[in-house]
Amino acid sequence: MSNRIVPLAKRRRGIVSFWRPARGFSLGELKEAGLTIAEARRLGIPVDTRRKSKHEENVKRLKELKS
Repeated sequence: MSNRIVPLAKRRRGIVSFWRPARGFSLGELKEAGLTIAEARRLGIPVDTRRKSKHEENVKRLKELKS
């Protein structure tokens, strides 16, 4: 079993949306969790600088990992 933390992103199909694995956490999610890009990469957390969305589920995961 892998201990790797997996970020989630919403995928929309018409009206229905569901969660899918994302490439990495967005900069907004890292900032809200109190992490810098360098700290996240040092901890082995994937970072996707292209993502603009910020999901509360991902922020909660980062805060749990940080504590």
